[in-house]
Amino acid sequence: MNLNNLENLEQEMKALGFNDRLLTLMQERMRTNVPDFKLYDSLPAAKGRLDLTLHFKQSAKSDYYYLGRYDAAMNNDKPLAEGQKYMVITPAAQEGAKRPYKGFENVSEAIAHFRKMEANAELAVGKDPSAKVMLANMENGKVNYVSKEFKQTYYAQSLPQTFWLDQGKGFTAEQAVNLMEGRSVYRDDLLSREGISYKAWMQLDNEKARDRQNNLTFRQYGDPSYGFDVQKVLDAYKIKELEDPAKREKLETAIKNGNKPMVTVVKDGQPAKVFIEAAVRYGKLNFYAENGKPEKREDFAKETSRERTLSVTNNMQRGVSAGQELSR
Repeated sequence: MNLNNLENLEQEMKALGFNDRLLTLMQERMRTNVPDFKLYDSLPAAKGRLDLTLHFKQSAKSDYYYLGRYDAAMNNDKPLAEGQKYMVITPAAQEGAKRPYKGFENVSEAIAHFRKMEANAELAVGKDPSAKVMLANMENGKVNYVSKEFKQTYYAQSLPQTFWLDQGKGFTAEQAVNLMEGRSVYRDDLLSREGISYKAWMQLDNEKARDRQNNLTFRQYGDPSYGFDVQKVLDAYKIKELEDPAKREKLETAIKNGNKPMVTVVKDGQPAKVFIEAAVRYGKLNFYAENGKPEKREDFAKETSRERTLSVTNNMQRGVSAGQELSR
């Protein structure tokens, strides 16, 4: 194992927001010198969780490994308990033999593999086949049982997306969750096809059909060409945290990463907590009560800024981004 390669990959993984458990697993797999391997992670989301599959590949010309992409899939299944895995179990070739199975950490991959079976198979969860809970079963390639608790996960349409990386640069794990939930993320390290660097707000376009690789394409809102300035947009609303420079900086960073931070506003004459998110496409913020119910943004706008917000919105409706395409 090349230690310089390990050090570089550790730095890339940390910058992308992956945890120490994955760093340890990565080192273990690199020591085996296999040509390629995968690592798995799972992050909480608003309505379920996001399963991540990291793809590592060894160079054909050296012993260096590269992390070129990770796949994300949104699902509503519960996180696995420690030591458990999903299993696709098939009948033994001979009576009394140990039941062969294939293990998965990712429920989306487990379901996909199970659906490809053409004979008898069982989809289960547990530490091994001797201590399993059956989730689904099929006979002669036809599913004849899915447990009540697993039906929504099994039949729900998985929402996959591949996030490509270039020497550790790309969307972080945190940003991937927010993109998959429909929000915008700010990038200041983009390159056009001509190799020109630029900045833009990025959002997955769920209004267009998926591409040949079953990925959504991106909407891009160039900075400064599109006109969405997070500082000015925040200043259009009466938000308590903006009075503290440190809290303001933290708030701006959270919004650029696509998060929905909680802030303090005044509602009906009383302090209230609400969540906010950037509505970059429309040049505004969205507000939500603690229970998730949308709030009227006008209730929190500064009187002097309403005319400016309307003007910015009109400008945005006349043209979107500069048409640059994401290359990394």
